Amino acid sequence: MGQPISNGNSRQVYDGINNKPEVTENAFQETVEIQQRRQSLTIDFEEDDPGNPLNWPQSKKWTITLVVSLSVFLMPLSSSIVAPELSTIKDELHMDSPLEAVLVLSTFVLTYCLGPLILGPLSEIFGRAAVLHSGNSFYLIFNLVCGFARNKGELLASRLLSGIGGAGGLVVGAGIISDCFPKEERGWVIAIYNLGPVFGPSLGAVVGGFITQYTTWRWAFWATSIFDGALIVLGLLVMEETYPPVILARRKAKMLKTASTNSSLLKTPYEKPDQTVGQLYRNSLLRPLHLLRVQPIVQFLAIFYAYLYGLMYLVLSTFTTLWEEKYHRPAGPASLNYLALGIGYFLGSQVCGFLADPIYRALKKKHGEIGKPEFRVVLMFPASILAPVGLLWYGWGAQAVTHWIVPDLGIGLFAGAAMILFQCTSAYLYEAFTLYAASATGAVYILRGLTGFGFPLFGPRMYQSLGYGWGTTMLALVAVVMGCPVPIVLWRYGERLRDRSSYATG
Repeated sequence: MGQPISNGNSRQVYDGINNKPEVTENAFQETVEIQQRRQSLTIDFEEDDPGNPLNWPQSKKWTITLVVSLSVFLMPLSSSIVAPELSTIKDELHMDSPLEAVLVLSTFVLTYCLGPLILGPLSEIFGRAAVLHSGNSFYLIFNLVCGFARNKGELLASRLLSGIGGAGGLVVGAGIISDCFPKEERGWVIAIYNLGPVFGPSLGAVVGGFITQYTTWRWAFWATSIFDGALIVLGLLVMEETYPPVILARRKAKMLKTASTNSSLLKTPYEKPDQTVGQLYRNSLLRPLHLLRVQPIVQFLAIFYAYLYGLMYLVLSTFTTLWEEKYHRPAGPASLNYLALGIGYFLGSQVCGFLADPIYRALKKKHGEIGKPEFRVVLMFPASILAPVGLLWYGWGAQAVTHWIVPDLGIGLFAGAAMILFQCTSAYLYEAFTLYAASATGAVYILRGLTGFGFPLFGPRMYQSLGYGWGTTMLALVAVVMGCPVPIVLWRYGERLRDRSSYATG
C-alpha cells in the first residue's frame, strides 16, 4: 500500500491505491467557515468602534444632546407663549367665543404630541438627524405664517401644521439619549433634556405676557421663528446621525461602493430583507398604537403621564385669568407668576438628576450588578404623593386670595413632583423598550396630546362652576387614585410584565 501524499495547497489527503481525495477534519471545518463567510457578512459595531455613538467623546454626545434639548425647549415655549395673549387675539381676529381663542393654544399641543406618529417611523427609516432638521424647517414655515395671519382660520390652520413640524425634536430626543449614553449615565442626561419640555411652557408664558403688554401678539410667532432659524443652522453644523441601524446601513452602502462585493452577502443585524419600506413605515406607524393597546406597562405610564400633562396645560390656560381677575394685576407682572411653575420644574429635574443615577447604581450593586428599569421607579413613590398635595395647596390658596406666594408655592410643588414623575417615566421606557424607545414614548405622547388639547377647554368653565378650591380638590383626588398605584405596580410586577413582552428589551 502506498504512503498517503499530502498536498499543501489543497489541504487534501490522497489514498495511494484509489487516488481519491479525503478531506481532513480540520480542512472540512475551514471549508464550512469559508462557505458561511461567503454566504453573508454581518456589519456590526466592534466593542471599541469609534463609529458607535456609545463610544463617542462626551463633548460630542453632549453637543448633540444640547441641540435636541434646545429644540424640545423651543416647541413647548411656542405652545404657551400665546397663553397670556388669547383675549387680545380673540378681539383682533373677531373670534366668537373664548373657546375659539383657547384653540390657538390647544391645537398646537395636539399636533405637537401626535406628530411622533408621523415622524417616528421616518426616524427609523431616514435617521434621527434628517427628521430633526426637516421638522424644525416645517415648523419655521408655518410658524411664520401664524405671525402674518389675517383671520382666525389662517391662524388655527397654521398653528395646527406648525405643531407637526415641532414634534421633530420630540420624536428623536428619547432615541438619541438611548443611542449615545449607557444606562448608568442616562439619569442626569434625561434631567437636562427634560428641562425643555416642562420649563419651556412657563418661560413662554412669561415672555408672552410682556409681549402682550408692550407690543403686538404677532411678535410671539416672529420671535420663536428667529430662534428656530438659528437652531436649524446650529443643527446642520454639529448634528450627526446617532441611530445604529441607519449608521450601519450607510456603512454597508459605502462598502458596496468601494468593494466589488455582492450586496446579498452583506447585512446588518437590524435588516429584514423581506420587509419593504412601505411595510416598515406601516409597522412603525402602528407600533405605538399597538404598544398602547397590548402593553400594560405602557398603558399605566401613558395614562398617568397624560393626566399630569393635561393638568399642566389646564393651569397654563387659566393662570393668567387667576392673577388678572382675582389679584387684579396687569398682563406683564401677572405672567411672572408662571416662573413658579418653571422653578418647580427646575428643582424637580435637579433632584431627579442628582438622585436617579446614584439610586440606580446602589440598587444594581445590591442585585449582583444586574440593572433593571424598575430601579428608576424609586423616586416616583414620594412624587406621586407630593403632586396632589401641591394641587390642593395651590387651589385653596387661590380660592382664599391669600398672598401670592401661597398659590405659587403650591403650584411649584406640583410642578416639581410632576417633573420627577415625567423623568422617571421617560427613563423607565428608555430602558424597558430600548430598541423601541421611540415607539413606547410615542404611545405616551398620543394620550398626552389628547389631554394637553382637551384639559384647557374645560378648565375655565370648571373653575367658574366649582371655584379654585373644589375644582383642584377634584383634580387632586383623581391624581391620587391614578398615580399612587403606578410605582407600586411597576416595582412589584414590572419585571414579570417585561418578561412576557416581545417588545421589552431592558
